[in-house]
Amino acid sequence: MSQRKSNKQPTFEEKLVKLEAIVLEMDNEDIPLEKAMALYEEGIKLRSDLVKWLGEAQEKIEILSRQANGEMQAQPFEENTP
Repeated sequence: MSQRKSNKQPTFEEKLVKLEAIVLEMDNEDIPLEKAMALYEEGIKLRSDLVKWLGEAQEKIEILSRQANGEMQAQPFEENTP
């Protein structure tokens, strides 16, 4: 009897690697249209998941800075704009 994999969700890095593999596979000019469409659909879903994940991570990032009295204070992350 074979063991089933746990229901562990893929990590960000695993999803990114999968998306990169899809892009490489779609670069193949000999890929059938149906397969290309299925890969495209999977790629769009992965991209959406990754963008959501990054957005959530950005919201959680806090920069610690010292106040005048030496205590640490959490401040929200702000993007540097050029």
